[in-house]
Amino acid sequence: MTVVVDMLMVLCGGTVGTLLGRLYYNSGGNSKWVATLTQSGGAPLLAIPLLLTPPPPAEERQPAASTMAAIYVGIGVLLGFDNLTYAYALQYLPVSTFSLVAATQLGFNAVTSRLINAQRFTALIANSVVVLTFAAALLAVGSSSDATSSSVPRGKYPLGFVLTLAASALFALILSLFEAAFARVIRARTVRWVLRMQLHTNLVATAVGVVGLFASGDWRTLPGEMAAFRLGRARYVLTLVGTAVCWQAAAVGTVRLIARVSSLFANVTGTVALPLVPVFAVALFGDRMTGIKAVAMLMAVWGFLSYVYQHYLDGQRVAAAEGPECSFCGARTASDTVSPA
Repeated sequence: MTVVVDMLMVLCGGTVGTLLGRLYYNSGGNSKWVATLTQSGGAPLLAIPLLLTPPPPAEERQPAASTMAAIYVGIGVLLGFDNLTYAYALQYLPVSTFSLVAATQLGFNAVTSRLINAQRFTALIANSVVVLTFAAALLAVGSSSDATSSSVPRGKYPLGFVLTLAASALFALILSLFEAAFARVIRARTVRWVLRMQLHTNLVATAVGVVGLFASGDWRTLPGEMAAFRLGRARYVLTLVGTAVCWQAAAVGTVRLIARVSSLFANVTGTVALPLVPVFAVALFGDRMTGIKAVAMLMAVWGFLSYVYQHYLDGQRVAAAEGPECSFCGARTASDTVSPA
């Protein structure tokens, strides 16, 4: 049940966060650094559940503070630049196209999981990578038919496409680094460590965003941007706050899934939102569901199902070899204990 809750956090947070991010641009928002900050700026909220979490037992192994500081800074800086790349990409693509191209992170994550986390690379996972790659390529070929939203800058589609691919690849690397940190350094998968990792890496990413906001001079335009926001000042603030909260919920669910299962499984869970964002985008933002997008969506879902089936086969194989096991978390059941009789 905890895994299911984590999956719902990823699905709901990621879907609503993406839609609110597009709403910010559609309603007159234009600051890439503000959009970047909304993806990590909600991190201080995690201090509340962290303070409510029972302290670790005295005998629990604690990694070196210098090692953890290096991990927080390293992953946090990568996360900050990834958030900025996503912010640019979301402005330059219709949200339906953005969500479909972003699904390629599952393919990138299969590669990084193999190289960093020693994830098995089977025929079904390879099929998932190939199908998702072709789905993204199909969207690139059909870019001329995607003049769907007047709020998307004309002529920016190729740049948005490339930026989305780059952000997806970088996010896949970040997920694998999270998994490696839990497996090789922290060696504990408690809620407290999940919250600490999420809090500290996002604080570093937020610092990157704040430096960029002031260095670029965007902070001077914020009062005018708020005044010109089509939905009003109050909804301007609510849009940014809602986006920040949604991304933190999705991020916590993702890190918990990484700690409980793997980075690839967490990424697959995010891919389940594929059919949701384009459907909502058609209803909310007037994006056209073209034939090319429909085919790309079906291909992406097929790639997702290929991985899910591989996960099922892995669970069956382990269960047959070692006894019943939870296919999500690897927990042994009571039936593992066999009576001598």
